[in-house]
Amino acid sequence: MDVSHALEALRRALLNAKFALRGTQEYSSLNSSTYQSGLNIDISPACLFQPQTEEEVANFLNTIRPFVIAGGAAFAIAGGGRQPAPDCSNINDGITVNLSLLKCIDVQVGRVSIAAGELWSSVYDKLGEQGLGCAGSRLVLNYEIVLASGDIVNANANDNTDLWVALRDGGNNFGVVTRFDMRTFKQGQMYGGSIYYTGATFPSQAELLVSKLQKPNATDKTHLMVSLGYTAAFGPDPVGLNQLYYKDEVETPSVLEPFTPFQAQIPGLNTLRLHTLAEASREQAGEVSTLQRSAYMNTHVRANIACLLAGAKIWQAALEPIKSCEGLICSYTLQPYPLSLLAASDTKGGNSLGLDAAHGPVVSIALLGYWNNAGDDDRILNAFKGALEKIDQEAKTSGQALDFKFMNYSFTFQDPIGSYGSENKMRLQDVSRKFDPEDVFQKGVPGVEVVRLINVAKCQINTRPLSTLYCPCSP
Repeated sequence: MDVSHALEALRRALLNAKFALRGTQEYSSLNSSTYQSGLNIDISPACLFQPQTEEEVANFLNTIRPFVIAGGAAFAIAGGGRQPAPDCSNINDGITVNLSLLKCIDVQVGRVSIAAGELWSSVYDKLGEQGLGCAGSRLVLNYEIVLASGDIVNANANDNTDLWVALRDGGNNFGVVTRFDMRTFKQGQMYGGSIYYTGATFPSQAELLVSKLQKPNATDKTHLMVSLGYTAAFGPDPVGLNQLYYKDEVETPSVLEPFTPFQAQIPGLNTLRLHTLAEASREQAGEVSTLQRSAYMNTHVRANIACLLAGAKIWQAALEPIKSCEGLICSYTLQPYPLSLLAASDTKGGNSLGLDAAHGPVVSIALLGYWNNAGDDDRILNAFKGALEKIDQEAKTSGQALDFKFMNYSFTFQDPIGSYGSENKMRLQDVSRKFDPEDVFQKGVPGVEVVRLINVAKCQINTRPLSTLYCPCSP
């Protein structure tokens, strides 16, 4: 594909805009600093475009639209760049729209407006000055979005409501989001952090997680991730990791106590304390090394301990042949969705995920991996994919499987939108046809199979702010 004609038209239409052409120092610096994963840094677009206003985004779409329709251009959109699946926010030989210069955090009564180029750390710093917090797509009151037509519209509970609901779960099939208006809540310091422990203790910790989830009054004030992880720095065997957070300013809250006072902890690696939401975000983000190669993939099951432990054994078996890969850090991570969380989603506009409280409590199983060398890509990715397929089969055999795949933890072979169910997928298709009747985003933003909406393989936009604390059903 030769995008030279489209690029020439864009540079005429956007005389004062920022374009970085392949081969320049500016291009190299921007392309290497945007993404979490080296898999995306490897991708080489013909040009990087950095809009400074939503009007420049509109001008871009107006100008490139006829080239896309004619098959002469394709583009990707990068926000925080934290989705590691390749091609999701970068594109070989096309034009990548990098939203990092769209900066604004405006705190108002009951809400905060966040430009699409911001990161959660900056948002939390600003909100923390006023004792506030926000999190999760369920709290988006309004999206400012530029449609394929170049129109800048708002999508909320009163205007373009179908688009508002679709944007929560539908990826980049509808336009470019340039601003999020989110509901805020009172948030002082919170308790939380990480505990590392010997891997032999992981089964008992997973059992505690399931036990807590199955209680009818399971709290929605906690955020828990229970993991079994591997890095050569800890020796030849996997270790356990609990990442625990409690929303209120309570030191050692009783609801977290079962996950903290055991004897198998690794000395010096307990970070539990009272801290701010911004500090918690930075601590988790600091555990991820930019420029490393990385991949996420996931599935979801009912809260069943036998199923979760069987999955852990499958993951451990898949790990053995790849332990020698340089810099390998990986985990089998469990993240719970209590009934209260799923029910809260329904009261705030619903979702397109196909998840609701009728499924009972749910556990996400995420396989997360980081490594150093491109030569190990196939070996590691095939090991993780094979493990996930066996975990899915085990869950189906035991009657614990759910179709849902969380888009932000999906890899190229997964189909999150297909996992929402045929009715929800059809609803998203209807919204796409309504707001993008010429299929500009279906044809112009190609990629891998992270999103398949209308018979075109493509992948998600990453315009939401970075949040390693994000949950798809946040209340």
